[in-house]
Amino acid sequence: MKWRIMGAILAVSIFSAPVFARELTGIFGDWGAFDDRDDSGRCFAMAKPAKTNAPGDNGAFFSVGFWPKDRVYHQIQVRFSRERSTNAGVILSAGGRSFRLTAGRLNGWAKDRKMDIAIISAMRSANSISVEAVGRDGRPIVDVYRVKGSASAIDSALLACRD
Repeated sequence: MKWRIMGAILAVSIFSAPVFARELTGIFGDWGAFDDRDDSGRCFAMAKPAKTNAPGDNGAFFSVGFWPKDRVYHQIQVRFSRERSTNAGVILSAGGRSFRLTAGRLNGWAKDRKMDIAIISAMRSANSISVEAVGRDGRPIVDVYRVKGSASAIDSALLACRD
């Protein structure tokens, strides 16, 4: 158990630099919750993919962010495991529902707040989240995230930003 927690902390902490300026508010299953208000004014819950068809650690993640000063809550962001073709759509699937994301080459977002909330709601009845697109190289991008712990991590990040 100790090694699983340490591994989760390490995995979550490598998402972006410098993590040590961010306060880890908790590890929940495969998800971490962070308070980064001192640096960026945000709090967020984040996970790395459990499975991806891209080689190596490429910085892929799924996050739910909160920017209280801007009144932005529950904002979904996905970092793909590799660059996406600009001609390809991005589909996020969770709990039997599919969502077409707005996307750049490396990142995807829900098109609006209503979709953010619908995705989080679908996550609560899902075992996993998959993000699929076509890479710049023409090969499929498939990133799969475990959902276990996501609800608690999202709640922890939200509560951290409400202090």
